[in-house]
Order: sequence, then C-alpha cells, then structure tokens
Amino acid sequence: MKLLVLDGNSILNRAFYGIRLLTTKDGLFTNGIYGFLSILTKLKEDVKPDVTVVAFDLAAPTFRHKAYDGYKAGRKGMPDELRMQMPILKELLDKMGIVRLEAEGFEADDILGTEALAAVVRGDECVIATGDRDSLQLVNSGVTVLLASTKGGRPDTTIYDTAKIKEVYGIEPKQLIEVKALMGDTSDNIPGVAGIGEKTALDLIVKFDSVKNIYDNLETLDIKPNLKIKLVEGKQDAELSRELVEINCEVPVETQIEKLKAQPENAGLYRLLARLEFFSVIEKMGLRAPTAVLQEQAMESQLQRFEAMAVYKTDKLLERLKSEERADFCAVYDGANIAAAAFAFDDGILIALPEKTAGFDALIKALLIDECIEIRTHDIKKLYAYCTSKSIEPCGKAFDTMLAGYILNPSAASYEPTRLCDELKVSLPLIDIGFGLMEDVAACAKNALAVRFIADALLKQMRVNGQEKLFYEVELPLSKVLASMEAIGFNVDSAGISAYGEKLQARLEEMKKDIFEQTGFEFNINSPKQLGEVLFEKLGLPTSKRTKTGYSTNAEVLESLRGHHPIIEILLEYRKLSKLKSTYTDGLLKVIAPDGRIHSNFNQVETRTGRISSTEPNLQNIPVRSEAGRELRRFFIAREGSVLIDADYSQIELRILAHIANDEAMINAFNTHVDIHTLTASQVFNMPVQFVTPLMRSRAKAVNFGIVYGIGAFSLSQDISVSVKEADSYIKNYLDTFSGVRSYMEQVIKQAYEAGYVETLLGRRRMLPELASSNKNLRNFGERVARNTPIQGTAADIIKIAMVKVYDRLMSEGLKARLILQVHDELIVEAPEDETERASKILHEEMENAMQLSIKLEADVHCGRSWYDAKG
Repeated sequence: MKLLVLDGNSILNRAFYGIRLLTTKDGLFTNGIYGFLSILTKLKEDVKPDVTVVAFDLAAPTFRHKAYDGYKAGRKGMPDELRMQMPILKELLDKMGIVRLEAEGFEADDILGTEALAAVVRGDECVIATGDRDSLQLVNSGVTVLLASTKGGRPDTTIYDTAKIKEVYGIEPKQLIEVKALMGDTSDNIPGVAGIGEKTALDLIVKFDSVKNIYDNLETLDIKPNLKIKLVEGKQDAELSRELVEINCEVPVETQIEKLKAQPENAGLYRLLARLEFFSVIEKMGLRAPTAVLQEQAMESQLQRFEAMAVYKTDKLLERLKSEERADFCAVYDGANIAAAAFAFDDGILIALPEKTAGFDALIKALLIDECIEIRTHDIKKLYAYCTSKSIEPCGKAFDTMLAGYILNPSAASYEPTRLCDELKVSLPLIDIGFGLMEDVAACAKNALAVRFIADALLKQMRVNGQEKLFYEVELPLSKVLASMEAIGFNVDSAGISAYGEKLQARLEEMKKDIFEQTGFEFNINSPKQLGEVLFEKLGLPTSKRTKTGYSTNAEVLESLRGHHPIIEILLEYRKLSKLKSTYTDGLLKVIAPDGRIHSNFNQVETRTGRISSTEPNLQNIPVRSEAGRELRRFFIAREGSVLIDADYSQIELRILAHIANDEAMINAFNTHVDIHTLTASQVFNMPVQFVTPLMRSRAKAVNFGIVYGIGAFSLSQDISVSVKEADSYIKNYLDTFSGVRSYMEQVIKQAYEAGYVETLLGRRRMLPELASSNKNLRNFGERVARNTPIQGTAADIIKIAMVKVYDRLMSEGLKARLILQVHDELIVEAPEDETERASKILHEEMENAMQLSIKLEADVHCGRSWYDAKG
C-alpha cells in the first residue's frame, strides 16, 4: 500500500504565504486553508495514495527544547491571520476523513519519521510531503520526500529519493544528520560548529562518514589545522546539534495502516466549507447541503414534471404563470436567442422547455410583456438582450439574483445561482438529469430552482442593509441600458484603423533601425533576455534587478535608466507604439462586427467599487495620455447622418469628497467656481492665488487626487518628483487647509474598523478584512481603501444613475439618439444630426441632476463627428 504523510505545519505555512490574504465576509482569514486544500488535492492526484494522514506540531515543548533551551529561540511567532486558521484546518481534515497525528513532546518531523519507518517495516511505500529539508534524512528505498520550495518566486516541488540525495549532496540520506550537526541551522537556532558552513560540513562527511568517526579519530585525520581547532572547540555543540537534528522514529502514534483510515462526515464538511465560502471546493467534491428544503412529496412531483417537460403545453404554463403572478425563471442563451427555459414553482413543480417546444417563443414574449408577472431570474441583462433582438419591451417587475448577490458581496469570485445557494446555506432538491435531456436544459432547470430558493433571502438581506434603492433604482434598470449599449455598439472606420496600424508599423521599423545603430548589431528587441544582455553587458548600463532568466527589462527598470543612454528613450517609445499597434489597431480590427461596429461587453458585477468594466474589447482602456493613443479616437465615428455627443463630469470625485467631508473651504471653492487646484496650490505653498505657477498647480492637482485615493508621502514624492519630506509637508498643509477632509478621513477609518466595511452614499458596501490583519502594510492598504471607496464608489453610483436617466428620457421623448458608451465619468450618445441639440440638453441635464449634493455636479458636453472631435 502507499501512504502519503503531510507535514501539516510546513504545508500550511507555505500555503499561507503563497496566496494573498483571503477572508470570508465575516472577516475570517482563509488563504492558508484554501492553499492547503489545493496542495492536498494536487498531491493526492499525483501520488494516488491508499491512505493519507497529516502530522502537526503541538504548542507544548518537545524533547529538543528540554535538551537545549535555545532550540528555535528567536523564531518569529505565527501571525494571527494564520493562527486563527489552524484549528479550522484541523476540523476540516477531521470532517474529510483524513487522520491527524499529534504527539506531545514531539514535532511533526518525528511523526513523519515514525510513519515512514512503520511503512518500511510493513513493506509499504511512504511518500512524505513537506517544506522542511530535515525530512530528507528519512529517504530510503521505501520512502520518498516531496520537498516544496520556491524558485524564481513560484512554487516548486522536488522529488527526493536516494539517487536524488546522492546526486545533490554526494552522500547517503542518513548522513544529512551528520552534515547538519556540523553546520547547524540558524532557522532552528541549532548551533553546529562555529565557523563551519554547509560546504565544509559536506566535505568532511563525504571524507569521514560521520561526526562520531571524526571525533573518534580527530588526531589522525587529514584535516587542516585551523579547521581541526574549530572542531575541537565545537565538539560539545556538534554532539548536541546531532541530537537535535536527528528525527525520532519511535513516537507513540498510531501506525497500523487500517487505523489510519477514517470516514468523511459529509454533512459537517459541507457546513464548514460553506462557512469558509469555499463554494468551488464544495462543487468539486460533489457535496450537497445536509437538509433538503422541499418535502419528499414535492420532490417526487418535481421529478415527474421534469420527466414530462418536453410535452408540457406552453399555453397551460402561461396560465399557471399568470395565476402565480411570479415567474422564477432561467434561460440558456444561444447568441441573442433563448435555447431553453425553465420555471420553478412554490409547490415544487419544475418545468423546463427546450426552444423546439411548440409555442416556445410566443410563451417567452407573453411572459415578458405581461406587467402583472414579476420575473425573477439570473443575469437579466441577457434577457434584456434577447428582448432587444426580438423588439420586445418587457413590462413586468423584475429581480436578478446575480445583481443582488453582487450588491451583497462585491468581492465574491462568482455569482452563479448554485454558488449563491451554498453561500446562503440553501439546499436544493436533487435533480435527476438522466431523462435524455440536453445538458443545457438540465442546467437551466437547476438554475431556475436555485433562483426560486434564493431570491427571497437575497432581497431580505438587501433590505436589512438598506440597499433596496441601490438594487431597484440603479443596478436593475442599468442592466437594460447596458444590454442596449452592447446591442448598438460603436461605429468605427476600419480603413482608418488599418491605415493607422500601417503607419505605426512603419514608425516601429524606423525605430528598430535606430536601436540597431545604437548597439551595432541586430537582436530581438521583444526578448527580455536578449535586450538585457544588450543593455547591461554590451552597453554596460547599471542594473540592480535580475530575474530567473536574466536581467529585468521591465518598464520600471527602463524608466530608471532615462538619461544613461539615448537608446532608452527609443526603447520606451518603441514599446508604447508596439503595444498600441498589437493591442488596439490589430486587436480592434479583429472584433469589428459585420455591421461595421464594435460591440463591447459591459460587466456589471466585476469590480469591488461598483464601476462598470468593459471587455472584448475593453473600450474604457483606449489610451488617452499620449497623442499617439488619442489618435485612435479619430476612428470611432458616428454613423452617416449622425453625431457623437460626449459628456464628462468635471472633478466629480473631488466634489463628492467635499460633500461627504462637508468641508466648507472646498464647498465654497466649487460653488464660487474657483479653480480647486489653484486654490489648493495657494494654500499648500502659502502663495497668493495670482502667483501660483503651472508647476505649483500641477503638484497641487496631484495632491488633490492623491488624497482621494489615500496616497502617502512616499507615493506622492514619486509622482511629482520631490523628496518624501517635501511631499509629506504638502499633504499636511492640505489637511490643515481642508480640515473637513482631515476629519472625514479620521472618522471613516474609525467607522471601518468598527463595522468592518465602508459604504457609498447609496449604501454600496465594501468589506475590509485587511483592517483585521496584524500586518501593518495590509492594514495601511485597508485604510486607504476605506478613505477612497465612499468617494470612488459614489462616483460609480452617480454615473450609473445618469445612464439610467439619460436612457429613459431619450426613450420617453421618442428620440432615436442612444447611449453607446460609458468610460468612467464620461458618457457618449450617438444622435441623428437633427436631434443634436435636444440629446445634448438631455445628456447635460440628467448628468448634472443625477444626485443632489451640497455642490452642483458639472458636466462638460461637446459634439463631433468622431470621438476625437467630441472629446479631443
């Protein structure tokens, strides 16, 4: 049989430091446990053991501590974030049916040795998984060690058998004890012989076999005089060290293979994994909640109906839906069409229909246009996209479990219905999909059933949090707006993009020649290895950063080399233009639809701050800082006979800061139309307004926006190229001037520590588990997020409200103008030329009146044939 033994403390420690801090919504740290489970799963897949056990250290002193009171002295204690995970991991292993082994007075290493020896005696195979090299002494013909390490910043595992030990060290595995006895171990505070390192220790053991043999024959051995003196003076330490490093293989723990097996407790395992919010793990393990919500009779009814669903009459289904006045409904989409639909009812009946069912499209349309039926579904934006493609105007009330899940937990990795069931501890009835049904129809049915059970719970929690308005007045109607924007797309000049790409390519070729002239030979500029050799070996430029494969040539390194050689400026420009061509000119040409427009996808549940993101392609990321990047906007154009209307909020985040902080000086500046950056400069630099220079204003602007994002003195000094001391004085002067901002920052951080989260003006929350960390850097990050989120998140809420209002008003006034793009604080409407004035007025009015603050919101509106003309 094959036994897999894990060094629990070692693996957990590596898992903890190998994964960024993760927490549950309640602030329980989970990254160590998650990483441990990942490692355990991978080990079991690779090793395929018959039995798996995990050994742990205990807090009590071991025989080594009693032998030497300096053992492990000075070692840094376990951080609180990891300590809290240890008992939970042990509980989790128990519920998984994996035996834990612990023994007072011994370490995990000793348990590993004991299990390994017992396996060899039985004639079994033992595989040890650890990150501690001490266990290499246990390797023999029946024992292999999988040693976890980090190489080049990445996790790595090396398999050590006897041959590998000989290859690496040139000795037998047991002789590693002798080497360690001589060289000691600083991590465990094992003294060894003073002045002897690993190389010398290895040489001695290769030549003389053991510590005992060395000291028994020290006078006659061919050892240099200085080394012999060290050995003589360090004899006592060497003998003590040998006692400390040798693993004890006679620990009183269970070694009978049959008794190292245990049965999992699936109900408890499910509950614990759900508490940890490890929903993907639950899914992979195939676990279900321990109690069913539906009664057996309802389950039978549901299964019978599910079996007969292909012949269910759509007219009868619509009658039932009307009588229920609520449709818990999910669909599977094939492009803009619905391929299958499923409905779940309170009595346990579940009906799923493939698209080929007679009357399918008519049923869906009747459902959507009936204002008396509330549709509760998942990812309603897809449903609105279907409506757009079929020219259907949905009339009924709606609820979206995906949006509700996002509002309640914006940090979640997924908002799939079954995952939300796990999070809410809702158990779905078993669904037998073995009826010869298409897989997507069965999945649709399962999701509909999930919606049925989680919608009420999600709504209840939003009510408790005061987030109903955010859901019903912002996120839900916004999904219809985004579906419209995706369907309409943005018209582009494909010939212009192509020509611009050719222009960029010609410029890149010219720059290549310049670079090769500077070096005197040709090489692959895009190869970091070759470029590093050119810069730091051929040209002799200073370097302080190396990677696993050679010299680092990232942007930070190149920026630091400005002024050292003319080639650096060319390389920086080359990289910028190269990315512009590959990502944008080449990339955009690939995603132009047959209608000549680019249809981006707008994601509503992606960011923690509430901002909308754009993908496939990301139109929010079109470069604006360089003239070459801005040129791309020339090729985003209105259709023939139309114009683009671009509106951008003016300093919205600073206005929100002034409102939230109730800072009189800042509010007065905005309301009297004083330039806020010039005012800030005059205060920060103690200078009359009329004497503020452009450089002063620029630095004050960096302070203003830096404050919004919780910037510190060091980061500000880097941004504006001043000393840290000078940057710190700018920030202090700013806070002295705008005392309301100082009070806000202090208060919001205090509230965040107390509540564990911060909120926007509309109640959008962001949890801040970092504030509970013992790590100062993480707490500082949490405090920066606490200061920024109410501002940035409120800005996201405002632009969303504006989008909904602009969309609704364009529709209600019967205009053909439509909203086609949102980029952070900017909205773009495409309008027929004869609607330009009315659409511009609507865009301007609705943006400026999206939310009432103590400061008026201002939006700058411009028109043009292209995005470049409208925005510049």
